[in-house]
Amino acid sequence: MERVAALDEPLKKILGGTTAKVLAEHLGLETVGDLLHHYPRRYAERGELTRLSDLPLDEHVTVVARVADARVLKFNQGRGQRLEVTLTDGSGRLQLVFFGKGIHKPHKDLVPGRRAMFAGKVSVFNRKLQLAHPEYELLDGDTDGGAVDAFANQLMPIYPACQQMASWKIAKAVDAVLPSARDAVDPLPPGLREGRGLVPLTEALLKIHRPATKADIADARARLKWDEAFVLQVALARRRFADAQLPAVPRRLTPGGILDAFDARLPFTLTEGQTKVSREIFDDLATEHPMHRLLQGEVGSGKAQPLDALVLTPRGFRPMGEMTVGTEVVVPSGATALVDGVFPQGEREVWRLVLSDGSTVECDDEHLWIVSSRATGERVLTTRELRAALLDADGRPRWSIPPAAPVDLDDGGPRPLDAYALGRTLGAGGTGPAGRTVPDAYRNAPTKDRRALLAGLLAAGGETTGGGTLFRAAPEPLAADLAWLARSLAGTARTTPAAGGGLDVHVVLPEDDGSALGRAVLAVERIGRRPVQCISVAHPSHAYVTDHFTVTHNTMVALRAMLGVVDTGGQAAMLAPTEVLAQQHHRSVTEMMGDLAEGGMLGGAERGTKVVLLTGSMGAAARRRALLDLVTGEAGIVIGTHALIEDVVQFHDLGLVVVDEQHRFGVEQRDALRSKGGQPPHLLVMTATPIPRTVAMTVFGDLETSVLDQLPAGRSPIASHVVPAKDKPHFLARAWERVREEVAAGHQAYVVCPRIGDDEPAAATGKKGKTANDTAAQPSSPEDLAEKRPPLAVLDVAEQLRKGPLAGLRVAVLHGRMAPDDKDDVMRRFAAGELDVLVATTVIEVGVNVPNATVMVIMDADRFGVSQLHQLRGRVGRGSAPGLCLLVSEMPEASPARARLAAVAATLDGFELSRIDLEQRREGDVLGQAQSGARSSLRMLAVIEDEEVIAAAREEATALVAADPELSGCPELRTALSALLDDEREQFLDKG
Repeated sequence: MERVAALDEPLKKILGGTTAKVLAEHLGLETVGDLLHHYPRRYAERGELTRLSDLPLDEHVTVVARVADARVLKFNQGRGQRLEVTLTDGSGRLQLVFFGKGIHKPHKDLVPGRRAMFAGKVSVFNRKLQLAHPEYELLDGDTDGGAVDAFANQLMPIYPACQQMASWKIAKAVDAVLPSARDAVDPLPPGLREGRGLVPLTEALLKIHRPATKADIADARARLKWDEAFVLQVALARRRFADAQLPAVPRRLTPGGILDAFDARLPFTLTEGQTKVSREIFDDLATEHPMHRLLQGEVGSGKAQPLDALVLTPRGFRPMGEMTVGTEVVVPSGATALVDGVFPQGEREVWRLVLSDGSTVECDDEHLWIVSSRATGERVLTTRELRAALLDADGRPRWSIPPAAPVDLDDGGPRPLDAYALGRTLGAGGTGPAGRTVPDAYRNAPTKDRRALLAGLLAAGGETTGGGTLFRAAPEPLAADLAWLARSLAGTARTTPAAGGGLDVHVVLPEDDGSALGRAVLAVERIGRRPVQCISVAHPSHAYVTDHFTVTHNTMVALRAMLGVVDTGGQAAMLAPTEVLAQQHHRSVTEMMGDLAEGGMLGGAERGTKVVLLTGSMGAAARRRALLDLVTGEAGIVIGTHALIEDVVQFHDLGLVVVDEQHRFGVEQRDALRSKGGQPPHLLVMTATPIPRTVAMTVFGDLETSVLDQLPAGRSPIASHVVPAKDKPHFLARAWERVREEVAAGHQAYVVCPRIGDDEPAAATGKKGKTANDTAAQPSSPEDLAEKRPPLAVLDVAEQLRKGPLAGLRVAVLHGRMAPDDKDDVMRRFAAGELDVLVATTVIEVGVNVPNATVMVIMDADRFGVSQLHQLRGRVGRGSAPGLCLLVSEMPEASPARARLAAVAATLDGFELSRIDLEQRREGDVLGQAQSGARSSLRMLAVIEDEEVIAAAREEATALVAADPELSGCPELRTALSALLDDEREQFLDKG
């Protein structure tokens, strides 16, 4: 244990109290081992000049450069003086500035031609890069070069530093502890190290800090990356192994239960992706140890049609592109239902179904059709499945599409003429109010009027044939009207060119042959790529009528998993991050289940269960009732927020926990819910945020991963632009003009702010109680000033917009501190189009769906993370109109924050953005410490870049743990694990 103690030695003993305190407070380095694992960020070679042209704004940098010019300037009527030094390296120039009494030593040291290392924070002053009061270390001349001379002619390590401790001072501290590197415990088993050609750990630590050549650096990095990847993957592999030993109640599929009843009602088949993922989940649920599965991807992707496809509403057909949430549509049974979701899907391949009466309908390859055949009866197939098996062995069409039930329509127009008389006039060659065509008011009329009109037409111009009525040589518009009327009455109408011009129309109505008439699918033709969208309908059938062809919407993989658990006598709990999302899930689940969600209630299905909602804002009586339903087992499914975690919530038999939007929950919160089961429940973690494979392997290494890859990546196109409010204020003025233009066009807008406003304290004082006035003499960079300003607030911005650029528009606010009823009221009014602009916090990030909202302005966008900006942006572009997202920032153009915003503006690809996000902000602590703000345990390993190392380490770790779960043959690895897994991290892994 003596060897371990050397690396555990507090730095204070070796470096003294002052230096140790700075390293601990500002860099989190407490022990010799911490400092040895504080690796150089890069290396400067003697004679090699750092590129000044590539300096990042707002970061502490270390540069090696030569003095080009130095001069003392006076200001404040000669009372003050400053030293300005210009550095050059051939690629760019950098200005240094020193004030007051601090100018004397640098004025003597920094003469033209002198070369030195400089450290400070890069800022901009008068449009030039500068370092104010940098620390410096001379690299030539007669001065004492200190640590630099100690490794003359070598590669100089540049360490991640801070304002209080420059890189070369850290180098001196490393020199003092470097002899302890020989006491480092090597965690890699010798066989693995030799098999992978990796250098021993002691050698790696010496080479990373004091390399003689670039090859030394490469050897050290390769070895140290393996340490981090392997130790972490062993921890995750042990977690997976331990989970596999835990007992859990197997939840095997039960025939004849609520899941079968639910599936039997679905008027469509699951997609290939859904079927595969469902199979993986049900296989896991059937085992005797807890499922731990990550499901990523949009869970409710839909079936799409072109924007000009027609959807039947009670007033007649309207284009798919005009559908909005709340539009009333006709379902195949003849009833009406509301559209409860509009999902633009970007551009897709579009196909045309050609039917036996000459009519056609367009859709994408995944679209679902209710079809029937002589051999199989009624089924639901995708366009792709129809294409694959279009004809029977005898060459005849295999599938036919049944008609929709006739339904009363009313376009609201006057119908002064008798419908039958108008039909007789048109049939005999006369004209009506719209010439020789049927006026809309008569086309979109009650069933009896359409029937009378068609009867008049056929009586005047038709002749009876063997199987219906033939209307000869109708002009093209009248022929189309005739066919439309026949199909609207569940009949068929086939048109063929007439010998003397016009079209012959052969009409067959149901009463002609006493049965409902299907139309055979003759062909499926490819059209090409077109913009498409799908809608979901709040009706148990989830179907609607399009040109009299019934189609459907999708369902949830997670819901089927929950129903499967309920069939075994267990309960399922879904944890959602916000009340808005919990309510949305509850509404969609109960709508999809219909009377199956009313078990034990009057009118409920015999095999049903209760689905209850539990949120923090519920009234006492409703809450008591929900808690009772859970503890007695009456409720098979509960959907809720953090309220589910409270001690008072008890379950009868919790079998499955589904966590939605997993990245928004802490480990402790998930653990509290899992601990409510008698035995550990199965766990399904869902996220719509795309996660690169490397991250899933590292962050979710203890979870099996399923991907639903039908992401609505396109939706309607969303254009994103950065608005530099400080540099170009006229851009911000133009942003508000764009909002007014969208509202004038009948659309709506969101304005998002980071803060609510009323009494949140502004950051008025800095450290040690200094006020802004105390530091007036010190120049601040624009990004410093931007960071010190409190984030913009909803209440302030809303007031400014009402009085200023958006005066006259209907502006309302929405934030988390509003009463639930007030929040619901605002959202209802916004969804109904009674408000033009909603100024909100990130409460709208998930679960809010208003397709008419086309523009979003995000204020202080640099204060939000990449994934959060991507989620927020997804609130617009949900309808047929294109979306616009404006990212407003006061940060300077060269700052990392602006680079991040530019990356978000440049792509809508969630997987690409998640990679950018990780590359820019690093991984955080993959073992959970990120939640408490501590540094990452990954110092050398980059999750995105080092995919091969992570995958290989996972493979080696899994094999090692399977052979030796206790690691009894690897004492050094056990030591490294216990160093990595302090108490808090150990708990994290235990909880997951």
